[in-house]
Amino acid sequence: MGSARTSHGTLDVPVIDLSGYRRGEPAAARALAAAVDDAARTVGFMQVVGHGIPAGTEAGLTAALDTFFALPMATKLASRPASTAVNRGYSPPRSERLSHSLGVYSPADLFEAFNVGIEAGEYPGLGLPASYYADNIWPAGAAGFRAGVERWFAAARQLAETLTGVFALALGLPAGYFDAFQSHSLDVLRMNNYLVPGDVTLEEGQVGMGAHTDYGIVTILWADPVPGLQILDRAGRWHDVLPAPGALLVNLGDLLARWTNDRWVSTMHRVVPPRDAGGRLVRRRSAAYFHDGDVDAVIACLPGCATPDNPARYEPVTVADHLTAKLTGSRGLVLNAAATHEAARLRPTD
Repeated sequence: MGSARTSHGTLDVPVIDLSGYRRGEPAAARALAAAVDDAARTVGFMQVVGHGIPAGTEAGLTAALDTFFALPMATKLASRPASTAVNRGYSPPRSERLSHSLGVYSPADLFEAFNVGIEAGEYPGLGLPASYYADNIWPAGAAGFRAGVERWFAAARQLAETLTGVFALALGLPAGYFDAFQSHSLDVLRMNNYLVPGDVTLEEGQVGMGAHTDYGIVTILWADPVPGLQILDRAGRWHDVLPAPGALLVNLGDLLARWTNDRWVSTMHRVVPPRDAGGRLVRRRSAAYFHDGDVDAVIACLPGCATPDNPARYEPVTVADHLTAKLTGSRGLVLNAAATHEAARLRPTD
C-alpha cells in the first residue's frame, strides 16, 4: 500500500469522474481505472462525480431522513428490531459501539440510525437466510419515507455495481469478474443522524461514531458538508473529510482489502461530534450504502495479488462469517477478537 498524500495539511481524497466510463468511452475507462487504482492503494476513499444519480433522488433521501428523525423518540423506538442481530430498523443513540467491530473498547456512540436492506423475498427460490436478508421495518407516521428511501437505494445499488466493474478493470481482471459474487448481494442502507444536545456531557473518548473500517466490498456515502467525518492515515493521524459539491464519498471495505491482499486499503474512519466554526455542536446527516456481496460468497486472494515475496495474508472467508463477527461487535457489543489486523492501524507507525 502506498502513502496517502496531503495538501496544506489536508488529506487528498481524489475526485473520480465516472461520466466517460458510463458513456462507454475506452480512453476514459483506462484513465479511470488508473485513477481508481492509485486512490485505492493510497487513501482508500474517493470523491465520485458523474455518478448519474438525479438531484431529485437525493432530495427524496434527505426529505426521508428529516421526516423520520424528527419523529418523537417513542415513535422511532417502535421501529426498533426485536434483536440487535437483525440489521434493520431503528438504532437509538448510545446503542452501538462501532470500535467493538475491531475488538477495541470505546464509550457508546452518539449517532442514531435507521437501516433498510435487501430482503430474501427479492430472490425467491434461493433459500436465503432471513437472519441476513431480513424483512424491512417501515416506520409509521413518516409520510414519503419509504418511497424516498427506496429510490435512493435502487440508485446506490446500481452505482455500486458500476463501481465493481471499474474495480475489475483497475485490477486487470476480466470484465464482469465480480458479478459472480454479487448476484444476491447483501446490501444495507444506513441513514445516520448526529445531533448532540448542548447540555450533554461527553465521556472521555466518546464520539459520534467510533473508529472502524467498513465491513464489505464498497460503501457509497451521501453526507452533509459538515465537519465530523475523519479518516486515519498510516502515521496514525486523523484528517477531516468533507464531500465536494455534487460528489458522493466512496470508500473500500475489508472484503475488498482481503481480496486484493492489502494492495487496496480499507480505510479506518470515525465521526467526531460535529461542530461549527464557533465550536458549537451542530447536526450532521449521512446515508451509507454498504455493498457487501453474496452471503455465501467465499473471499480469497484475487489472481495477481499474491507473489512469492508477498504471499496471501488472509485465509479465505465467507461474507456471512466476516459480517457476523463485525456486526456482533458493533451491534451486539461483543469485542471482535478476529480483527487484530485492522485494529493495529489505530496505533501510529514509525
